[in-house]
Amino acid sequence: MFRTEHYYLLKIQYLGFRYHGWQKQPDLLTVERMMQRTLKFVLDHSNFKFIAAGRTDAKVSVNETYVELVLRDGALNLESFVDVFNANLPQDVRLLEIKKLPEQTNIIQAPKLKEYIYLFSFGTKNHPFCAPFMINFRDELDIELMQKGAQLMEGEHDFRNYAYKANPETQTVMTIEKAVVEINTLYSASFFPEQSYVFRVVGEGFKRHQVRLMMGALFDLGSGVLSLSDFEQSLDGTQEFKLTHIAQASGLILQRVELQGTNLS
Repeated sequence: MFRTEHYYLLKIQYLGFRYHGWQKQPDLLTVERMMQRTLKFVLDHSNFKFIAAGRTDAKVSVNETYVELVLRDGALNLESFVDVFNANLPQDVRLLEIKKLPEQTNIIQAPKLKEYIYLFSFGTKNHPFCAPFMINFRDELDIELMQKGAQLMEGEHDFRNYAYKANPETQTVMTIEKAVVEINTLYSASFFPEQSYVFRVVGEGFKRHQVRLMMGALFDLGSGVLSLSDFEQSLDGTQEFKLTHIAQASGLILQRVELQGTNLS
């Protein structure tokens, strides 16, 4: 029997600390699984599917990303849906807005730019409440040297050394629009340390663990494990350079996603 399909674009945010990433996995709590459970309860049926603009790993949080909802049969009441859906979602997941799409789009190919941030401090151990948001690096860090390293990441590079388990066919040449290390003014809390920092990186797309490998390399640079010349060599994918420091996931936040396409802007 023919079923009418309705398409919606959802903008969402979530704290990833207790989730095993976005994608639904057997016997694991994920953001997709939680949203599916919630929508099934709200609609009293499961004739729908979610397609995300991108996936996040375990413990990674999102300030802003997009998900396409393909709904079969009845359409949503958009005037009440945001409030009803949020009332039933857990406290660490929120629907920011929803819009009706005239047709299905390729949401996976739609992201034009992604901005990731990584929050960190160093020295005195953080208050335990910081754990879901920020990583504390135990040793002293040379922030000025890390800033120089971040600047070297900007522009077009072969990031093969920063592509986790890349095979020969993996496309690793990409352009980084912006990469900076600066004092954190984006997020604050009474339990945050007096001084904290943020690594901000913007690009069209990133490989699995790439941003965490970038942060790990910056940590190694700032702590003296890598020299600036070593760091620069790591950015040349034609030369194999073994990076072993993958920064912890819970400091990473997908800050924003910019979409392309007339239906999505």
